[in-house]
Amino acid sequence: MPSDSSRNTLTRQWELLKLLPSHRPGKTAAELTQELAELGYKVTKRTVERDLDSLVAVFPSIERNDKGQPFGWHWAKGASSDVPGVNVAEALSLRMIEETIRPLLPASVLKAVEPRFRQAANKLASQKQHPGLAQWADKVRNIPPALPLLPPKIDQAVLETVQGALLNEIQLEVDYQSMDADEPQTRVLHPLAMVQRGPITYLVATAYGYDDIRIYALHRISRAERLTDRIRPPKGFNIDEYIQLGAFQFGNGKSIKLKARVVDWLARILGETPLSEDQKLVQDGDEHLLAATVADSWQLRWWILSQGPNIKVRGPKHLLTEIKQTLTNTVSHYESD
Repeated sequence: MPSDSSRNTLTRQWELLKLLPSHRPGKTAAELTQELAELGYKVTKRTVERDLDSLVAVFPSIERNDKGQPFGWHWAKGASSDVPGVNVAEALSLRMIEETIRPLLPASVLKAVEPRFRQAANKLASQKQHPGLAQWADKVRNIPPALPLLPPKIDQAVLETVQGALLNEIQLEVDYQSMDADEPQTRVLHPLAMVQRGPITYLVATAYGYDDIRIYALHRISRAERLTDRIRPPKGFNIDEYIQLGAFQFGNGKSIKLKARVVDWLARILGETPLSEDQKLVQDGDEHLLAATVADSWQLRWWILSQGPNIKVRGPKHLLTEIKQTLTNTVSHYESD
């Protein structure tokens, strides 16, 4: 069996091959030494130079650019520089985005990249003993600002059918159970986009021949069948513009001028993370007057109610009335016990 020293040399040289650029002027031995150090391989520049001399004998397509000092190393023009495997930086990137992009990738694409996900996990596991980038995934986390919820289960066959229809712009027939329905209802959808919002994956689509755009939670689709007719997208549909209108804040697509009084600590938070570009906060005694243009949405109401006594809505009138009624009903609900 090869010794630990031989294995370390082999893996280091493997990483070195993947660090070489495919064009002039190339990377110097000093640059490659630094990049290897960032990957957890603490070696001298002289060791890297010896590695490069050894690799040239095995890979004749590696060239040294000796037109200037210091020399630069690179792959020859037209040579394949696709070394199998992934380096630590690539493995780290794949590992950190895997959970987010999984639900959004078509089954055919997911099948193709699945080996890379496994390679990434194995690469990071094999580099645990080396300080550096490989340990980055153990040092950073992304957590939701709201109460964390477990993702709902999506039928794999449904997911693949929906993704295939979306990719090929084909209509779908689905059995969909909305929140306020007792039984699933059959609908013909024209899939337009998929959006991941927190733990839930949504299909953006129109139904039948209508132009109004709706969103459908994928986990509420119990059956999906691809049809043969192509979709008829609304004229000028753009997913980014649709999101910008506040669709995923579950609103009516309109904006309002929120006016409220907020306590000092909430004002400090809003000063760091504003509700909108035009937000204004003016101190008024022990409180602050808040004004901001926001989407008129359920999410806005959830946020206001989550602040409890730390915010008091002053306008617009319809929002003030709704919040007061909700709070009255909440108090009444608790008093009935």
